Amino acid sequence: MQPYNLTTFPSQCFLGEGPIWIAKHQSFFWVDIENGKLFQMTFPSQEVKTFKFPGRLAVALEGKGNELILGLDRSLIRFDLETGKQEKLLELEQEFPLHRFNDGKVDPKGRIWIGTLSTLFTEGAGSLYCISEDLSVEKKLGNLTISNGMAWTEDQWTFYFIDTPTQQVQEFDFDSETGAITFNRIVIQVPKELGSPDGMCIDQEGMLWIAQYGGSGVYRWNPKSGELLDKIELPVPHVTSCAFGGPNLDQLLITTAQENLSPDQLKQFPQSGNVFLVKVDVGGFESNSTAIG
Repeated sequence: MQPYNLTTFPSQCFLGEGPIWIAKHQSFFWVDIENGKLFQMTFPSQEVKTFKFPGRLAVALEGKGNELILGLDRSLIRFDLETGKQEKLLELEQEFPLHRFNDGKVDPKGRIWIGTLSTLFTEGAGSLYCISEDLSVEKKLGNLTISNGMAWTEDQWTFYFIDTPTQQVQEFDFDSETGAITFNRIVIQVPKELGSPDGMCIDQEGMLWIAQYGGSGVYRWNPKSGELLDKIELPVPHVTSCAFGGPNLDQLLITTAQENLSPDQLKQFPQSGNVFLVKVDVGGFESNSTAIG
């Protein structure tokens, strides 16, 4: 496993998550869920701006023009980066006030896939939803505990998904026209001693980069064989998500968390909650833009 050079940005998130590169803004975005913060790091200066929202902000996705689509608590919000204007589009699971969104991604056809969980982490309380351009909602998976990482293969035939406590990456056959998924098999079983699988992205060779919470790194796995190929070692235990970006899509932005660390552990790992930028040999893909306007 080769050593990597890390560039650290001191965002000090309690629960950093949801990194995404949006090419038209030449920016990485990520969130601090519990503190309702959105971060924007613009290239080439790598200056960081922050925006504050009332509630738990779990997801930022590419919208039309200057807009982002945000997952705030259980609501989808349209947010204009230029004016700051916000508009609520829909709310899910209104009958469960302790629930919030967790990870979200846009599929190759512009539909939003977004998961929920209970803030008490109740087993089986979460779901995975697909939201179409007309804001119609379809539940894709239920009985989830921590709905998390997602990725699609370049040929759009396969969807990968993580429900964190299972320690597994599931593979589904994917119909890009209809959005239908059919479970195929478990492709990766993450050993407990390597942490728990959290956020995920896919590279141009079809390999999965998985942030492993409690595992002090981002791990590169082969979903065909289940083999562990590489690891980016980080100076913090709780690694939460990762996304390819930068002008050449060969930089990995990695988010981390301070949550579940004691004061002594925070002294031992003072960079917890920061984000890290790492150049890798095999890059990724641009994020998909949502068709929701």
